[in-house]
Amino acid sequence: MTGTDSASDAAPDAASTGDSRRSVPRRLRAHVGLFGVAGLVYLGVCAVLLVWALVVTAADSSDESMAGVIPLLATAPTSLVLLVLPDNDVMLIPAIALGATVNAAIIGWCARTLRRGGRPD
Repeated sequence: MTGTDSASDAAPDAASTGDSRRSVPRRLRAHVGLFGVAGLVYLGVCAVLLVWALVVTAADSSDESMAGVIPLLATAPTSLVLLVLPDNDVMLIPAIALGATVNAAIIGWCARTLRRGGRPD
């Protein structure tokens, strides 16, 4: 019983040292893989919405554009929490980016869990 415990304890150490020896593209692919296809599609849609909102707001000369609300609501609730911080005009883009990243990770996790079904990892 002691031999199996020490073997299972050594496995995480071997995995962590193997991760540090992997190339940068492989590590990046592993991190991007956390989002899954659905999460990456969501990130793309959020990026398009953000660019659209910035273009529409810049083209509007009356300063009454509400286009920034759309990407903010698409990345809620994380983006709404960060928007409460001081200098909310400056925090708009980072709030949307972080909100989209958190939501994409959650979407990827849900997709992996649903794909896996009742089977353990």
